[in-house]
Amino acid sequence: MDSRKKYIALYSRTSTSYQATGLEAQKRALKEYCRQNNIKSYRLFFDEGISGSKSSRPQLDVMMSEVRSGNVDAVVVYSFSRFARSTQHLLSALQEFDQHEVSFVSLSEQLDTSTAIGRALFTIISAIAELERELISERVKCGLENAKAKGKKLGREKSRNSKLIRELANKRLSQRKIAELVGCCKSTVQRELKQMVHEGGL
Repeated sequence: MDSRKKYIALYSRTSTSYQATGLEAQKRALKEYCRQNNIKSYRLFFDEGISGSKSSRPQLDVMMSEVRSGNVDAVVVYSFSRFARSTQHLLSALQEFDQHEVSFVSLSEQLDTSTAIGRALFTIISAIAELERELISERVKCGLENAKAKGKKLGREKSRNSKLIRELANKRLSQRKIAELVGCCKSTVQRELKQMVHEGGL
């Protein structure tokens, strides 16, 4: 039996350093949630002045590490938009929380995965994310087929491939799927993703 004392992780974020008041408002709401639910053991993680599109956020990374270490009982956020950068990112995080038996609460959306309704909403979000992936795949395939029908040599258009790889990467598709849709080898995708990381865009 795991005897470690777990705590509730509270996460908040603002896009710019000028939104300090917004960050404080989020913190107050999160702490008020703890007060109303008689939660004494909690830890606040907040990223200030960091865009939601960034895949790596210092405090979010620390919090996720704590989740994986088994130190967190539940994660509470102010809203989806302050936590996840996309539907796919949200789904991925929720799946990881579920794997580690960590509940997820979003105050603005009134979602609590420890409840029956919350679990049902999680299932709906999963279905939406899967539909989104399929629609993206279909649009890309249609676009490539139309371009090829017009005689465009997509395989040799490095700049076009680069742009397409980045767009698909931001949609959280796998490297294998990106290579398949773009019509290039996996190593090409890996090189482009490394460049994105170097530029701070992934």
